[in-house]
Amino acid sequence: MSGDLKWNKIMGACLGTAFAILVVQQVSGMVYHTKQPEKMGYFVDAPDESAAGAAEAALPIDWGTVLPTADLAAGEAAFARCQACHTVNSGGADGIGPNLFAVVGGPAMHRAGFAYSDAMAKHKAEAPTWNYDELDHFINAPGRYVPGTKMSFAGIRDEKTRINLIAWLRTQGSGGYAIPAPDPARQPGAAAPAEGEAPAAEGAAATEAGSAPAEAPAADAPATQATNPAPQA
Repeated sequence: MSGDLKWNKIMGACLGTAFAILVVQQVSGMVYHTKQPEKMGYFVDAPDESAAGAAEAALPIDWGTVLPTADLAAGEAAFARCQACHTVNSGGADGIGPNLFAVVGGPAMHRAGFAYSDAMAKHKAEAPTWNYDELDHFINAPGRYVPGTKMSFAGIRDEKTRINLIAWLRTQGSGGYAIPAPDPARQPGAAAPAEGEAPAAEGAAATEAGSAPAEAPAADAPATQATNPAPQA
């Protein structure tokens, strides 16, 4: 008799446990019930490509406005990172890169005997002068602006740093290269150049200001922010 009661107790315990599990499942399902959304997924507010392209369109730098107020001390500090490859004093020797005295407004590839790249020679045929815009574009991304250049430096993305550096380089033998008058077409509120349309050349504005570029030779654009960059082309 006692054996039968033992098995009854075991069966009763199993049934009780199963019943408890079912009750817990039902109760938890009611407590944590989630409503099915009408539409699956989440809304992401992403602008379309045309809007993104308009946001990326930027006006060229108005050199007539920014150069007179540039921080020359900051520009000199920026050039300190270039000294591993370049000299800037008058008559200075070439290093890994060419001497940069009078680079602003001067011709490209001026140093006889310096091993410029074929890519730089090709670029010179299209843009023979290191005017403000050319220097800015090259310093921003050398390899992208002159594909194939020997200068492996990634570039300076900060616009203010580039402006200060170019302003300081102008004081190193390029004082005769005029700062153009402020250009309303380059100031905030002006329409950005249409796609494929080049901005007005700032070098032309400098010439109209009545000052010719410095006669001192210029060098290839400066290398910056690199501890040991490759030779500049």
